[in-house]
Amino acid sequence: MSLAGHHNNVVSVRYSSSLVFTVSTSYIKVWDIRDSAKCIRTLTSSGQVTPGDACASSTNRTVTIPAGENQINQIALNPSGSVLYAAAGNSVRVWDVGRFVSTGKLTGHLGPVMCLTVDQSGNGQDLVISGSKDHYIKMFDVAEGALGAIGPTHNFEPPHYDGIESLVVQGDVLFSGSRDNGIKKWDLARKDLLQLVPNAHRDWVCALGVVPGSPALLSGCRGGVLKLWHTDTLGALGELKGHESPINGISTNSSHLFTASDDRTVKIWRARGGLDSTLETTADTTDEVANN
Repeated sequence: MSLAGHHNNVVSVRYSSSLVFTVSTSYIKVWDIRDSAKCIRTLTSSGQVTPGDACASSTNRTVTIPAGENQINQIALNPSGSVLYAAAGNSVRVWDVGRFVSTGKLTGHLGPVMCLTVDQSGNGQDLVISGSKDHYIKMFDVAEGALGAIGPTHNFEPPHYDGIESLVVQGDVLFSGSRDNGIKKWDLARKDLLQLVPNAHRDWVCALGVVPGSPALLSGCRGGVLKLWHTDTLGALGELKGHESPINGISTNSSHLFTASDDRTVKIWRARGGLDSTLETTADTTDEVANN
């Protein structure tokens, strides 16, 4: 099965129940994959909805963003899969997945929102955390059924020295990676900065991931280097040259690590041994999923 017909690079993908959401330029395609790969809706950064595949008539790669639209940089679903959040321009658009209707926007950033993550707060509200080129990380509490423009409930201080490229949550801790080459560790309950690694990489920190059930943080940079850190101390545990191009995404389960890169491959790393193992040992064997 292949989900094709995008205008340009596919920069984000999310899955919920029988629906898959894919992002290219200013469009989100919604696919029903129960029987076959069928695009049932096309959503835009400005909140427009088109039945079916609005991009089907275009076979050439399109670079120009239509007037009134913005590049969508990332999407995320809330834990129940009922709400889709899309980072586009200086805001995050909120979509009701059941009705395919845009219900509002998360506002307050002064630069393009590059990344976001969604969790659930103790009172059942969506806890949305966004990172922007304006160097700031913002937190939004989004109640069920909330409409219109929603401002942030917190700005994390001090900001990074450059744009935010990656965010990941582990329990009550948030990790952020930036174009300033640094990684920050934040306490979500107190909203305090706990630790800073100012030169975690020699290039932008483009991707972060955590290992389920383990105190391990993974980071990938624009130079293709993959590093392993202890989440408690942010002490470095190992590193390797994972790709020849920027690492754009990291995903993990209890036994495998997946890295996605500009070199058009997804590498699958098998975990071997415990956290005491270095990344060189952990990644003795890799499988590549290449775009040929």
